Amino acid sequence: MTPPALILYQRDDCHLCDLALEVLAQARAPAFDSVFIDDDAALEVRYGCRVPVLRDAGRDVELDWPFDADAVRRLLA
Repeated sequence: MTPPALILYQRDDCHLCDLALEVLAQARAPAFDSVFIDDDAALEVRYGCRVPVLRDAGRDVELDWPFDADAVRRLLA
């Protein structure tokens, strides 16, 4: 089974994004990509007010902030 293609959409200097990283560590999430939306107009439109957002690109599902370790585990299940 292939692990999910996880992406964390975030911003530079984002306190909530830092908290999301801590939650991902607590949940023992597998490796993920960090994508910063600051300089991408299309991502800014899609995620601007929602970051941080955890996306499982393989299943096309997203988890908006606020989320906790249990929510991350459910997303990954």
